[in-house]
Amino acid sequence: MLKQLRYDKAYLRMAKTWSELSHCSRKQVGAIIVKDGMIISDGFNGTPSGFDNCCESEEGETLWYVLHAEANAILKVAKSTHNCQDATLYLTLSPCKDCSKLVVQSGISRVVYIDNYKDTSGIDFLKEAGIEVVQIENPFDGK
Repeated sequence: MLKQLRYDKAYLRMAKTWSELSHCSRKQVGAIIVKDGMIISDGFNGTPSGFDNCCESEEGETLWYVLHAEANAILKVAKSTHNCQDATLYLTLSPCKDCSKLVVQSGISRVVYIDNYKDTSGIDFLKEAGIEVVQIENPFDGK
């Protein structure tokens, strides 16, 4: 259990570092997907490939086509030879309702996150689907 917590905190720190690659001003979110002890994908919130990196409108609202970190990570797996079956998703922010559907459909069995998104119905949906959900509010303290 203690060993798992050490790994969980380490992967959350990686997700936090990955979030810093986001060009979004309002919120920077990072995601890491781990399967069988190996990182199989990563992602951060941002625009699709080939689009300008600006995530917000002049009014400060998030543009509708910005992809969330977990969606980017899951889509990256879809383009690879890996799959998410029984993987763990590490996030800096809990998933929204739409991303929770992607998590369930992808086969991810465990979600570990740092902060709560303003709407926690995504977390409720994951729990209802039988996915293990763990919040570690401060992964940056010690081991």
